[in-house]
Amino acid sequence: MRIGLTGGIASGKSTAARWWHQQSIPVIDTDALAHSLTGPGGSALPQLVTRFGPDLVSTKNGMDRQAMRSLILVDPRAKRDLEGVLHPLIAEEADRLAANHDWVIFDVPLLTETGGWRPRVDRVLVVDCSEATQIRRASSRAGWNPTQAADVIRLQASRQARRNVADACLFNDTDDLQSLHQQLAFVARNWGWVVKEFSP
Repeated sequence: MRIGLTGGIASGKSTAARWWHQQSIPVIDTDALAHSLTGPGGSALPQLVTRFGPDLVSTKNGMDRQAMRSLILVDPRAKRDLEGVLHPLIAEEADRLAANHDWVIFDVPLLTETGGWRPRVDRVLVVDCSEATQIRRASSRAGWNPTQAADVIRLQASRQARRNVADACLFNDTDDLQSLHQQLAFVARNWGWVVKEFSP
């Protein structure tokens, strides 16, 4: 069973990923793969240097993530170009890591946006919460102000777009871990997993 796990920023997706990991199911974090690909010595760097130049990307030091984030907030073409380089490389590495596992979770923040993940998985699980909750959590955890958090949310797929691709959707508007874990266990059992119980 290949499950694509997604959700907007600060929705609780990472908490859900940890729950699956505690169930002894491999979790492949595509954000971590992206960091590896764009860090020092990363295989995406030659293409990125060609597209964005040495001010944003260095084959020695990797990609300047803060500068790139600022650029893609205002330049949709730059965002498309960045994703055009990274997404195929991420998918290739994710497939390699998933080989020989009966169950695997792909933690894919941009699953809805890319369009290429839905055919690659058996199920899509969305973790959802209100935009107000996203802004509150992102502002407190990431050190962003509410405007910065809202800017990132604006770059992501809408809540409705994510729900449209979901086989199951968990609503996580409170900070109650037990509630989220109960929802996860319900979905996992319905999809055929024998759930291990543990304390939140």
